[in-house]
Amino acid sequence: MEKVQSDFSQGSIAKNILRLGIPLTVAQLTVVLYNVVDRAFIGHIPGEGDLAITGIGLAMPITSIITAFANLCGMGGGPLCSMARGEGDDTRAARVMGNAMTMLLAFAGTLTVLFYIFHRPILYLFGASDSTIGYASDYLTIYLAGTVFVMLSLGMNPFINCQGFARTGMMTVLLGAVINLLLDPLFIYAFHMGVKGAALATIIAQGASAAWVTAFLTGKKTLLRLRPEVMRPDWSIVRRISTLGLTGFTFGITNSIVQALGNALLFTYGSLAGGAAMGDLYVGAMTVINSLREVVFQPIRGLTQGSQPIMGYNFGAKKYSRVREAIRYISKICFLYNGTIWLALLAFPQLFILIFNDKPELVTATVPMLRTYFGCYVFMSFQNVGQNTFVALGRSKYAVFFSLLRKVFLVVPFMLLLPRLGGLGVYGVFLAEPLSDLIGGIAAWATMMLTAYRRLDLPDGSPAPW
Repeated sequence: MEKVQSDFSQGSIAKNILRLGIPLTVAQLTVVLYNVVDRAFIGHIPGEGDLAITGIGLAMPITSIITAFANLCGMGGGPLCSMARGEGDDTRAARVMGNAMTMLLAFAGTLTVLFYIFHRPILYLFGASDSTIGYASDYLTIYLAGTVFVMLSLGMNPFINCQGFARTGMMTVLLGAVINLLLDPLFIYAFHMGVKGAALATIIAQGASAAWVTAFLTGKKTLLRLRPEVMRPDWSIVRRISTLGLTGFTFGITNSIVQALGNALLFTYGSLAGGAAMGDLYVGAMTVINSLREVVFQPIRGLTQGSQPIMGYNFGAKKYSRVREAIRYISKICFLYNGTIWLALLAFPQLFILIFNDKPELVTATVPMLRTYFGCYVFMSFQNVGQNTFVALGRSKYAVFFSLLRKVFLVVPFMLLLPRLGGLGVYGVFLAEPLSDLIGGIAAWATMMLTAYRRLDLPDGSPAPW
């Protein structure tokens, strides 16, 4: 039964996407709950919640880098594994999975050491003040001990999903989320550990998720088994994983760059306007907004990731009409979801902000900035569909380019330039995001339609269009 269910060249495209996408969406919604509750507990610590959540915001660029390396392996290896399975080459598919595991272990060890040594100067560079450095450092000191758990749970779960075991992949996230939700209030409040308690709860939860993933992929139920022989480095596979995974990696790294630059600029311009306390306040506002963006992005990420194995498998099997159908279907889902979220955020910003902190000064400062930041969020639908299609079909150069376009070539220059125009100051930092959503989204969509979708207009079974 499992093997029949994992043949994505058969049955309804919509049903196949939903069969994988709904469990992944549930998993991503669980991640939403995970992050919301984690940061809500921190943001509501009596007497110091605003500074504590600002400290977490300062740590986010470093955690984004760790996530980026996990994405390099998981988002690079997962589509390759799907394409190899579609071609009927399970041996190569297993070697892709094994090499991804080896890469994750190597990256985890290296990043743990480097960040333990350099995290304090990095935090000051990213906009920390003497009032917030302690919170950020306390959180990271414990979080870094679980780097290997974070990377294995994030980086290997795509190999469960690409075999068709979406419910098992969902359980990876659910397991970690439930443990984290139970431990957060215990460690933060009952044991009075503050941000250290939040970090400890996170790494214990991620450790359980990593154990779950590893046990499944080495067990008897999986179609592709993780064994020592498939983990031996094959440099051609490593290069292919790295090339295709550059999209997820670039997304994480550029996210880190933008978060760090934004925090530093907000602290600088906020301090010029009202002293260091005002700088910390605007960094806190950006932390809340970044947390909300992460929250609203996760559900659509689940559905788009659910469509990737379908597209990759059918592309490998030369079923081009089914690939086009999958692109059309996921496009409709993205536009409907992002449009609804966009309207809700603009109409009821305070409801979303109060999830993380109820300090009047922080709420008042965040409301207008949130409306600015999410002003063109609906255009992220174009970005979601374009990049998802490029990744699923192995068009890594396009996917990487559009990640760089939006975050590096657009957001970074806008962040540096706009605050200097007409005295915009901190407002200019927040204005950079909607402009990049608009320009980057339209560019990604148009290019995908011209270079990928149109070229798939071939009879099934024809030679690959590229």
